[in-house]
Amino acid sequence: MLVMLGASLGGCANLFDTDKEEKIYPDVPAEQRYNEGLTLMQKEDYAEAIKRFEDVDRQHPYSDWARKSMLMIAYINYNQGRYEESIGAAKRYLTLHPGSADAAYAQYLIASSYFDQIPDISRDQQRTQRAMDALEEVVRKYPDTEYAVSAKRKLEVARDQLAGKEMMIGRYYLEQRNYAGAINRFKVVVTRYQTTRHVEEALYRLTEAYMALGIMSEAQTSAAVLGYNFPDSSWYKDAFKLVESRGVSPKLNEQSWIAKAFKGLGLG
Repeated sequence: MLVMLGASLGGCANLFDTDKEEKIYPDVPAEQRYNEGLTLMQKEDYAEAIKRFEDVDRQHPYSDWARKSMLMIAYINYNQGRYEESIGAAKRYLTLHPGSADAAYAQYLIASSYFDQIPDISRDQQRTQRAMDALEEVVRKYPDTEYAVSAKRKLEVARDQLAGKEMMIGRYYLEQRNYAGAINRFKVVVTRYQTTRHVEEALYRLTEAYMALGIMSEAQTSAAVLGYNFPDSSWYKDAFKLVESRGVSPKLNEQSWIAKAFKGLGLG
């Protein structure tokens, strides 16, 4: 009865998809099937290669070839831009083989899949945060690997992206004269993303916002910190002119959160 039902369902499927035939591969040695997958990869027949690797995983689930096949599936999907599929395969690999020599690479594939999906700065940055979390996982768990080195570089790019998003919102608030909102955004850049290229402008914008609120001590401090750390910056020159227009000069207030943020980082 079950056999007949299976045949019936198979027949119905063929009625709707006459061009696609499911290939059933015979049970052959795992190494042979794995090598077939590699050959198909070299020929850039990625769909068939994945089928071979899946076949290894299905028919020889506890073999080393199955473990390698899982990783190849994750790699091919990543290489072809199928990021969610790559993430799924790599996570499955880590669940089954967390202590293997290739675990670092599997984690790196997950991080890179998120990283390659980082959206334009004008859009929601949830994927950027996911990329950062996954990249930090690579650095934390596998610090002595080549993947950690690459992850650190990608982390800087991701941080720059998030800092850029904060700057964009902060500038908007400045234009709307929502100075408190602007300060909060620039504060995020100064405290969380101070190694990015946006920190100089953030300090200048803080000078602008505090001056607009009449809080001259903080305006002078942000200008002073900017000048101390980036003396040749065009942003510092503008900040100096700005505070000077009120008859004062950049002056560090060591009790300011700005001074403390940079002092703790060894940048001021």
